[in-house]
Amino acid sequence: MAHPEKPSPHPLRKIFLTVEFSSLAILLASMAWLSRQTTDTGSINPAWLLIPALASLGVFLSFIGLMYLRWVVSADDSSRSGHKIIFSLLAVTLLGVWVYGIANTWFSLNTQ
Repeated sequence: MAHPEKPSPHPLRKIFLTVEFSSLAILLASMAWLSRQTTDTGSINPAWLLIPALASLGVFLSFIGLMYLRWVVSADDSSRSGHKIIFSLLAVTLLGVWVYGIANTWFSLNTQ
């Protein structure tokens, strides 16, 4: 029985996966490190929060990139415009949630 050829994955897929899981590892490690720092000294410099913030942005952006490859690039031409609209709405929503979370964290630090 002949096996049909599988399409080769997009060249950016491997990069997005590497960035996503590396950022996730950095995010988890930085959160563990920050929780130990706050129990030892009671407070931390807010600049240290840039590490998990940027790592979470890396996770979100690479997830959005992978989602683009799966939904838009792999779609056939007749339904690509609909996929682009749905993808754009979801990407803007995800980035809005990220900005909202970062802004709430930053404002809560400034009110204490």
